[in-house]
Parts: sequence; C-alpha cells; structure tokens
Amino acid sequence: MRKVAVPEAAPVEPVDTSYLRTLVGYNARRASLAIIESFMVRMAPYDLKVVDFSVLSLVAHNPGITSRQLCAALSVLPPNLVGLIATLERRGLIERLPHPSDGRAMGVHLTPQGVELMVQAEQTAFDLEMDATSRLTDAERKTLIRLLQKVYTPAD
Repeated sequence: MRKVAVPEAAPVEPVDTSYLRTLVGYNARRASLAIIESFMVRMAPYDLKVVDFSVLSLVAHNPGITSRQLCAALSVLPPNLVGLIATLERRGLIERLPHPSDGRAMGVHLTPQGVELMVQAEQTAFDLEMDATSRLTDAERKTLIRLLQKVYTPAD
C-alpha cells in the first residue's frame, strides 16, 4: 500500500479585522452575540428566550399594556406576537383582562407566577449585564447604553 503525502497545513496568520472594528454595526453585533449567548444559558432554567423575557419585562413594568403597545415597543409584527402571548398565557405567566379605558382592547398582566418568575429572571439579567460589562466603570456602562440608544432611537 502506498503512503499518500499530506501537505503540512500552512501556519494561520492573524486575521486583519481592523476595518470591521471601525464599524458600529460590527462592534454592536459582536457585543450583542457575546451577551446573548450568556443570556440564553442563564435564562434556560426559566425557559425564557430573549423575546419572551422582553415581553414579560414590559408587562411587569407596564401592567395592562396592550398587544399594540408591545408590538411598537419591541418592533414585532402583530402575527408574531399573537403566538408568543398565547404561549406565555398557557404557561400561566400572563393573563389578558379588559382594558379599563379602551373597551375594544385587552390589557396584558403578569399572573402571580409571572411576577415571581420575573423577579428572578430580571435579577439574573442584571447579574449577567454586570458580568458582561465588568471591565467598564458604572459611568462607562451608562454612557455605552446612552450611545447605543442614540443609534436606534429616532431623533426628536
């Protein structure tokens, strides 16, 4: 049997990412990926994905929020929210009740089980954020958040 010569692998040269590192989108995406990966691991015990957590947090801080308001706040299309709301309702985390001032709308509220879960999940999210940004000072963290918000929030 003949031996086949396998060429040696060329040494891997460092990849030049200098241009990409000048782009806001590239850096925001890299930071987001690093945080989201950890978020998914830490939220697994609560069986929450990013969008689940976002909806529940908005409901926790805005009892009676309508589906229309949730869609606007999260930039989610109504058909995508319908299934999510139904799933969270089946899990016993939220309930829909008649809106006090708009007879046509239903307000979304956390159930006691939802409140309990969100107290824990929001603390977990806070701890994650502190860990992920541990190399930043409190002032730098606040500045980073403010600057990122300037990118995605419409000008007045």
